[in-house]
Amino acid sequence: MASGVAVALLAAGHEVILAEIDNPLAVRRLVCFSEAVYEGQSLVAGWPGRLVEPSLAQFVAGLGTVIIDPDAAELERLNPDVIVDARMTKTRPEALPVGQRPVIGLGPGFTCGQDAAVVIETMRGPNLGRVIFDGQAEPYTGSPGAVGGRTLSRLLRAPAAGHLVPIFAIGDLIEEGQIVGHVSGLPVVSALTGLLRGLVHTRAELSAGEKVGDVDPHGQAVDPAEMTDKACKVGAGVREALKQLRW
Repeated sequence: MASGVAVALLAAGHEVILAEIDNPLAVRRLVCFSEAVYEGQSLVAGWPGRLVEPSLAQFVAGLGTVIIDPDAAELERLNPDVIVDARMTKTRPEALPVGQRPVIGLGPGFTCGQDAAVVIETMRGPNLGRVIFDGQAEPYTGSPGAVGGRTLSRLLRAPAAGHLVPIFAIGDLIEEGQIVGHVSGLPVVSALTGLLRGLVHTRAELSAGEKVGDVDPHGQAVDPAEMTDKACKVGAGVREALKQLRW
């Protein structure tokens, strides 16, 4: 979601810095600026991303600048006009040192007037991307959104703590029951047939049960480098919120 928002803002001419954790667990890596943490650079929907030392980071037009700054230590120095909180914690997030800067919160956990000036709906449905100025987004259901009618079965999870050693790569077609990779010597098995549209980075430090991959039952019709309609609508919602906040 954060990368979808960043693309929408870059396309609108805004300058963006993305603050990441030091061990990103992104699965849809071909559409995530967080890939720059591991590779030094990334490319999302044609927009470049680049990892920069936090103390040297500056806002640059047309670039998704990525810094490792999970505690927002650089926030005061960077002094952004607006903060988009895209941590997607599903519950009330730990407060950031935002000062008087307006916050746009993505999804459940935020309350307008308390944790954020504005909240963007992230639940699939008729309200996806809606700008909320009073109240909260819809609560987290505990179930991932359906893709091709499949929800939990499309996700691959780590059978143990460790690092993923993949057998297949993003974009490969796999069969139900096929071993996609291993974590600490234990197999990661696909529960359905489809296209592997996401895998965590091999350097990502995993906990047992962590999501490590995503299989799309639509197969070859899927482009794993294309952002989802959900990310696009949430990004459009943030752009609309900025207009209403007069940015």
